[in-house]
Amino acid sequence: MGYQQGLSGLAASSNDLDVIGNNIANANTVGFKQSAAQFADVYANTVATSVNTQIGLGAALSEVQQNFSQGTITTTGQALDVAINGNGFFQMSNNGTVTYSRNGVFQLDKNGYITDAAGNDLMGYAAGTSGVVNTAQTVPLQVPTTNIAPVATTSVTAQLNLNAQASTPTDTTFSATDSASYNYSTSITAYDSLGGKQQVNMYFVKGGTDASGNQLYTVYSGVSGGTTSQVGTMSFNSSGSLVSSTDTAGVATGTGQMTLQIGTAGGKLADGAASMAVTLDFKGTTQYGGTNGVNNLAQDGYASGTLSNFTVGSDGTITGNYSNGQTKTLGQVVLANFNNPNGLQNLGGNQFQETAASGVAQVSTPGSTNHGTLTGGAVESSNVDLTNQLVDLITAQRNYQANAQTIKTQQTVDQTLLQM
Repeated sequence: MGYQQGLSGLAASSNDLDVIGNNIANANTVGFKQSAAQFADVYANTVATSVNTQIGLGAALSEVQQNFSQGTITTTGQALDVAINGNGFFQMSNNGTVTYSRNGVFQLDKNGYITDAAGNDLMGYAAGTSGVVNTAQTVPLQVPTTNIAPVATTSVTAQLNLNAQASTPTDTTFSATDSASYNYSTSITAYDSLGGKQQVNMYFVKGGTDASGNQLYTVYSGVSGGTTSQVGTMSFNSSGSLVSSTDTAGVATGTGQMTLQIGTAGGKLADGAASMAVTLDFKGTTQYGGTNGVNNLAQDGYASGTLSNFTVGSDGTITGNYSNGQTKTLGQVVLANFNNPNGLQNLGGNQFQETAASGVAQVSTPGSTNHGTLTGGAVESSNVDLTNQLVDLITAQRNYQANAQTIKTQQTVDQTLLQM
């Protein structure tokens, strides 16, 4: 019987060497998870054998168990490299056939879909044109290459300081081309509904007081190349604070607020663009001694923009960065977790398939429940420890040699019997 035990030991050691060799071969495979051969002893299945005198028939491979421990995360700087930190797998699709992977090296195909090296589509939640993510179902993720639409300016916010020691202009007839007719001016670029640029100019003329004795400033505004006209007044108290404002008809408005109408006359807007009513908000403006100046100046519109690059956040959100300085959510990567990852079927190519033994895929956003998080611009290295594998390789080699010695010893015994 020594041959049977020895042969089973050789087969087991050979399997062990195969598994270790596969681990070593994949030491540099992104997302690879090392395996370990597990063995079980073998006994004859007979009721006639006494329990106390059972002799084993050797060993057999019981399973190849995969170790799904975390691999080292290595930064690559590539936008579409994504590493999983913690539990979970990327959900992939090959023409509708769903697989799972830890390999986060992705690329864009000719249609803008995010794929792996084998052409499998990365799955996730799609985002609508407004950037709202739809979590109803997972779909192949696609990065849109179209321009982001422009947004017309509706508000200009300006916090200024108007010099309290300045004199009333000597030329009392306002003219945008005559700097002696106003105390201070500033401007900002605004955008119409088609993304056309409009330079909004604002002029401030000191003069007179209101009914409460507060210092009065008249405000004029218009776009470059167009007509500049009065849009309202502002009043400052003795502490230099803005306390009230009126429109062109002298009706009180929200403090510091007045409206600039930008029409199509004179071709100042892009062809086909809608006329604009822009709120000029000077709340926070002061009249202190010192130079005129701008403390804050902003507007809420922007021109159209092209996609410059994109990033993947820790929660899987794909954010596009556009040439006009805007950002937009393009989609969200999901992760799938399993009760028993060792129950997955290994398809090769860093791809796994769900089985009854693994349990149903639990798909959710990264960072939720027991799902890991993502690191963009990085990959998860293989979790193979080469030092340990080389030690295991020596052990497996010794085991193989020892089992071969068992056969050799049995052969010597048989030879002795034949020579009797």
